[in-house]
Amino acid sequence: MLDALRPRGLRLPEAQEVVEARCRALGDRVRRTPPDPLDVATLVATAASFPGRVAAVEAVWDGDTVHDWFVTLIAVLDDPEGEGNLATVLRRNAVGGPAAVAAAAGQALADRLGVPFHFASPDVPDDEAPRWRTSRGLPGSAR
Repeated sequence: MLDALRPRGLRLPEAQEVVEARCRALGDRVRRTPPDPLDVATLVATAASFPGRVAAVEAVWDGDTVHDWFVTLIAVLDDPEGEGNLATVLRRNAVGGPAAVAAAAGQALADRLGVPFHFASPDVPDDEAPRWRTSRGLPGSAR
């Protein structure tokens, strides 16, 4: 939408207003992406689909101009090292706020998998908070 409106002199905030107005006008004809499932069984299945052993479950803040702050649940992987996105918890689908919802789901998954849960900044959005590997001084922490 932004690319289509830019030649008309509209910037991102105005483009967002156009999209919001269209969504209101079209009402139930607008397809909305359902929130990521946060039940333990689904999270376990998602974690099992990654190519590596889950070493920890981590909650990490991120944000953008559309969703404001949100929390991503991540499976920190070993052998091979990496990570996989488990779920994104947005403000709109988080009763009690995205941090509380992500922390509860992440801790439940970590408990089920028998691995640590890490959320460096559960009370204040901080997309530069220390990650699990960094705080543990593990290989791969220089990312």
